[in-house]
Amino acid sequence: MSASEEFRPTAAVVVAAGAGLRAGQPLRKQFAPWRGKPVVRHSVEALLAANVSPVVVVIPQNAEEQAETALAGLDVLLVTGGQTRQESVRLGLEALEAADPALVLIHDAARPQLKAPVIGRLREALADHAGAIPVLSVVDSLTHVSGVMMGQPADRDAVRRVQTPQAFRYPDILAAHRSWTGAPDAGDDAQVAQAAGIAITLVEGDEALHKLTFASDFPTSLPPVRIGTGYDVHRLEDGEALWLNGIRIDHHQGLAGHSDADVAIHALVDALLGAIGAGDIGQHFPPSDPQWRGVSSDRFLAHAVSLVGEAGYAVGNVDVTIICEAPKIGPHREPMRARLAELLGVDIGAVSVKATTTEKLGFTGRGEGIAAQAVACLVRMEG
Repeated sequence: MSASEEFRPTAAVVVAAGAGLRAGQPLRKQFAPWRGKPVVRHSVEALLAANVSPVVVVIPQNAEEQAETALAGLDVLLVTGGQTRQESVRLGLEALEAADPALVLIHDAARPQLKAPVIGRLREALADHAGAIPVLSVVDSLTHVSGVMMGQPADRDAVRRVQTPQAFRYPDILAAHRSWTGAPDAGDDAQVAQAAGIAITLVEGDEALHKLTFASDFPTSLPPVRIGTGYDVHRLEDGEALWLNGIRIDHHQGLAGHSDADVAIHALVDALLGAIGAGDIGQHFPPSDPQWRGVSSDRFLAHAVSLVGEAGYAVGNVDVTIICEAPKIGPHREPMRARLAELLGVDIGAVSVKATTTEKLGFTGRGEGIAAQAVACLVRMEG
């Protein structure tokens, strides 16, 4: 490798196209929250911080929205993967062809604790070698097996645990993937490279690069319970329909707003979003956006519930309080509870709807508007 090649930017392919089912998360493990952010975001941020660019993230089919949410604000290229990891890597490498990097790191998203020294050791190794992989020694005794019986001892000094990222000169590894003639089921890219005659050197890995695989790898990533609160106000006006908690109520006035102005659901949406740290209703459904004009607030609540699930939680219980002088809420309380339970996907016993007045004080007391406040309790989903 020439001196000029050594200073060309290193690219990366982050493989995040697997099913991730063994991790027991409510969504694919690469998009599941882990230590405060989605799993895939950890290693992508580490690569970008090490001046690795461009970064291609290979994702499952129809996972663009999840990936864009997980990687919001990061300069990455999303590519849909194939049926196997090997096919996904090849598609990621093909996507880098226009950039023509000198070097490329191929990394599994499920190894989030990627540290700069590992990246540095791999880059240095490529100055003299066409491929390099991080490895760790085996500390346990090893044995061959014969069915369920112990066989002959294995020499642990002759084997290593292989990690990612694996580093290569880009033209070499791209050619190796293209020339592969067998079933696309190689265990890693070093095997593909070796089959093409590329010698692979070893560098020191890092125990922190543990691959997240099972539910036990996510034991403390989420607190068991989260609480959020919401508050909203809308004006009462003539000629408007009155919607509260998803139920239309006969009244001489209704609530004015960009959507159907269901003040109670809006407060509940804010409570759910607040509990998972996902902002407020205005960030997700801006009143300046004409597509939300007159839309049913049921859609806002369904969106918030889906985000709660993606964050690894389920709705435990909710408590909504409507503040107004009129109309009377009591006759509508049970239909409201039933509708909210349906929208939230919970038992009606987990839904409380209450009402109060302000003793004719303030804007609600004067009948100028209706206010609502809500509290939501979320519980972590297990397994």
